[in-house]
Amino acid sequence: MLPVRSRMRRRRDFEAAVRGGRRAGRRLVVAHLARDVEPAVAPRVGFVVSRAVGDSPARNRVRRRLRHLMRDRLVALPAEARLVIRANPAAALATYRELAADLDAVLGRLVARADAP
Repeated sequence: MLPVRSRMRRRRDFEAAVRGGRRAGRRLVVAHLARDVEPAVAPRVGFVVSRAVGDSPARNRVRRRLRHLMRDRLVALPAEARLVIRANPAAALATYRELAADLDAVLGRLVARADAP
């Protein structure tokens, strides 16, 4: 589970990250990373799992897997990071390892771009 201070819940936070951030995607997930102008204690992460992914149990399974995967990956993000992870429909049928591999690839690209001048 993600710490409470690392959860993104407000719509305007999601919109700011999606509109003002950098985007990277793979077959299973698309991520948007934005840096907040205010000093932050910890990076914040939000998840978007639409009905296109599947029925309620499938969406909840994908969301739980993504939350669990992000818990260990928070240390790779800068403190002022605002990250939105959107699951694609293929994520419902993916294994945990496939989801982890796509998430790592997407985060690697975003963090590398964010650190570049």
